[in-house]
Amino acid sequence: MSIAVLGSTNMDLVVGVRTAPLRGETVHGHDFRTIPGGKGANQATAAARAGGAVTMVGAVGDDEFGRRLRAGLAADGVDVTGLRTLPGPSGTAHIVVDAEGGNSIVVVPGANGGVTGLAEGDEERIARCDALLLQLELPLEGVLAGAVAAREHGVRTVLTPAPARPLPAELLAVTDLLVPNEHEAAALTGLSDPRAAGEALLKEVPEVVITLGEAGSYRVARDAEPVRVPALPVRAVDTTAAGDTFVGALSVAVSEGRPVPEAMAWAAAASALAVQRPGASSSMPTRAEIDALADGR
Repeated sequence: MSIAVLGSTNMDLVVGVRTAPLRGETVHGHDFRTIPGGKGANQATAAARAGGAVTMVGAVGDDEFGRRLRAGLAADGVDVTGLRTLPGPSGTAHIVVDAEGGNSIVVVPGANGGVTGLAEGDEERIARCDALLLQLELPLEGVLAGAVAAREHGVRTVLTPAPARPLPAELLAVTDLLVPNEHEAAALTGLSDPRAAGEALLKEVPEVVITLGEAGSYRVARDAEPVRVPALPVRAVDTTAAGDTFVGALSVAVSEGRPVPEAMAWAAAASALAVQRPGASSSMPTRAEIDALADGR
């Protein structure tokens, strides 16, 4: 259950509105919160709360946000010795959440932009783990360096291709599991049907799990039959961290040796809990909460 995460840490600046503004429009918000986030830190938090032993690799700035981000991860039991501090501001994400739980996000990289490779000790941190979780909020050369190191040490690589962008062949060649949402899968393949997109992606990576929001998730692999797992019916309040919660919980379940359909269902329960609460890291459930929902308690 040992998981390394090479990824972003951001302070989320979250505004709640009834309806998101159109271009050139001003609307009234009804609340404002600062919540630790970033896709990397979110996945680290989700995995730690789901019961994994998690190491975070990345960077924060030498500002108050950086101190809060580091302290928040540590409070959840994440090992932050690989979270370096760089001069300047930490990353921020500016998030508008509407009354139906939908969101739009602008990310300012800050210190995350300085992670262009592995720092001293990072390769050893990755090598000690069972899996490495990656996303695309860091410079691509930093993501690739982590994936290459993981492959060299026999560590399973799990890539969330978000924000969506073209993926170089050398990164796909060292990716074991690709976890896009349906929009990212369509952007990568040009195919809107998740099944067709999954089959296309199998030409590049050995396993793909596509998250489908309210429709659940869909898994294809070169050595297994396709699997479709439904989502749990809930009323979403904020979907900001749904995907990261799913990936963190899925990685823990797979690392424990659970069958993939069972792992996907358990991760779906984690996401269902997260979307019923506001915020990113603040919404993520504990292992006991996930077990209770997954077991129907």
